[in-house]
Amino acid sequence: MKRALVTGGTRGIGLACCRLLAARGYLVTALYSSSEEDAARARGVLPQAEFVRADVSDEGEVEAVFSRFSSLDVLVCNAGVELFKQVQDTSFSDFDRLMKVNLGGVFLCCKHAVKRMLGRGGAIVNVASVWGETGGSCESVYSASKGGVIAFTKALAKELAPSNIRVNCVSPGAVDTAMNARLDRSERRALEEEIPLGRMGTAEEIAEAVCFLAENGYVTGEVLAVNGGLHI
Repeated sequence: MKRALVTGGTRGIGLACCRLLAARGYLVTALYSSSEEDAARARGVLPQAEFVRADVSDEGEVEAVFSRFSSLDVLVCNAGVELFKQVQDTSFSDFDRLMKVNLGGVFLCCKHAVKRMLGRGGAIVNVASVWGETGGSCESVYSASKGGVIAFTKALAKELAPSNIRVNCVSPGAVDTAMNARLDRSERRALEEEIPLGRMGTAEEIAEAVCFLAENGYVTGEVLAVNGGLHI
């Protein structure tokens, strides 16, 4: 049976990915960083999956998780944090924390996943953001981190293609998850008016794109936009 590991796997897009991968027959391990409440709820939804607490920005913790596996077929790097601040109000500690999780976590998980994929092949899917493509006002650091994920994905795809390891990226637009819960009703309506399809996406729609990239054997180095037409 194939094995998949999903970071940030206890809610939102990550949990939707875990559920869909499990439904397709994968043995799923999901990482989460802090909330035991979210983990308990996820275990209730998906009891066949394994949920492990680990900080993706800590190489020791990442290495300990990956050392549990002799092989890995699919890695989904979904863990991330947001930062909504104007640049003059952003501290270096804000910047450092966000980069360590959003970009450093992708680097560390890919680094240790590749060691389990060499010689047999595999698929890596990184979750970026539309703001990594276009930049988002008051989200300059978040945008930079996700732009870094996109560049890292393309470079790694070239590096690993000869080893039959495919690396792709999903770039979601506005998705109806907890990360967008800060929007009030009027802000949400204004955002939806900017989206040609007239609504936010769902976590399940992003998960479907992730699974497509995980399983299509002739796609690598791509950034698949799933944004309702927000950025065309």
